[in-house]
Amino acid sequence: MARRPGAPAAYGEDFSFINPLVKYLLFFFNMLFWVISMVMVGVGVYARLMKHAEAALASLAVDPAILLIVVGILMFLLTFCGCIGSLRENICLLQTFSLCLTIVFLLQLAAGVLGFVFSDKARGKVNEIINNAIVHYRDDLDLQNLIDFGQKKFSCCGGISYKDWSQNMYFNCSEDNPSRERCSVPYSCCLPTPNQAVINTMCGQGMQALDYLEASKVIYTNGCIDRLVNWIHSNLFLLGGVALGLAIPQLVGILLSMILVNQIKDQIKLQLYNQQHRADPWY
Repeated sequence: MARRPGAPAAYGEDFSFINPLVKYLLFFFNMLFWVISMVMVGVGVYARLMKHAEAALASLAVDPAILLIVVGILMFLLTFCGCIGSLRENICLLQTFSLCLTIVFLLQLAAGVLGFVFSDKARGKVNEIINNAIVHYRDDLDLQNLIDFGQKKFSCCGGISYKDWSQNMYFNCSEDNPSRERCSVPYSCCLPTPNQAVINTMCGQGMQALDYLEASKVIYTNGCIDRLVNWIHSNLFLLGGVALGLAIPQLVGILLSMILVNQIKDQIKLQLYNQQHRADPWY
């Protein structure tokens, strides 16, 4: 039978605008990060439970376990929307996933731009974070290991200088400090000794009482902030690659979700058209 002039092209009953490749690619893409998010939450919760409650609360703002849990939960919720939305062809969940992923991407981009433009303020914020970490150095084993790793990796000590360690109650140089580590610095500040079989954890004893020239014979006297800035300047291509590696999956997720949403909308329009014109003799 002839088709009514101006009517949309006829499609078979089995025709679908939804591309299975797009649908299941988006599903497995989200499934991968969904599993990663659950692992992150599990590791974060385990690390949190293994700590003493008092120490955990004292260093709440800088606790790596808390950061891992928060990021894991947000990633879990986001990828859950993507998984279920793509599998069930749910426009609401897919649009939520796409919107949230776009917001995350724009926030990361804005943070990078603002950090570059307001580098002095960013430097001050980093210094504040490092000082806070120094204060809670002995309160949190994870934080302690992280600081020790950073100081050995960048060959530095403290934020601005090695004397920043006086902010810690155990390393404070005040006369009324009864700690055996008074006026000292952590062993991770010490210069490496060739062929050393056993690490001397007391190598930083009394180093804050010495001037820069004398202390530099035993420990790193430069602060970690300057070392970090120099490292960033020396590894811009590496950091650019990491940023690109983070941006590409996000952009792929946004693109696939938008394509799938448009395909679902076209499929809904086709179904409505077929229902409305099924009884039409000219259809």
